[in-house]
Amino acid sequence: MSSPRTLPASALLAAGIDAALVLVFAAIGRASHGENLLGVLTTWWPFLGGLTIGWLIMRAWHAPQRIVYTGLGVWLWTVAGGLLLRVVSGQGIQPSFIVVTAIVLGLFLVGWRGIAVLVRRIRARRQTATPVR
Repeated sequence: MSSPRTLPASALLAAGIDAALVLVFAAIGRASHGENLLGVLTTWWPFLGGLTIGWLIMRAWHAPQRIVYTGLGVWLWTVAGGLLLRVVSGQGIQPSFIVVTAIVLGLFLVGWRGIAVLVRRIRARRQTATPVR
């Protein structure tokens, strides 16, 4: 169980990973269209807003690495909120963009949590398998 001092650090780290991966998503997408940094930021901010909405609604700071509740919830809110903010701000969305957005952000936002779970399990097995001297 996490102490009150480690919980905020793990939540902050998880939020930072999420935000960085959403930025990577925007950068990859804009690079494929030959766009500059301003284009990346223009694509990033609506999804960063959606990510923030997801973190607040899902209360992700309570279990930031949880796959099923936190990961899936944050992913869905990031996609839905980001797409909605793009539309409201006058940025277009095409059906293919919606599909790519959902797939890539799903892989990123749920995927890193899956990797974190695997790493924790491997470490736990190694600790229990190591003989005490």
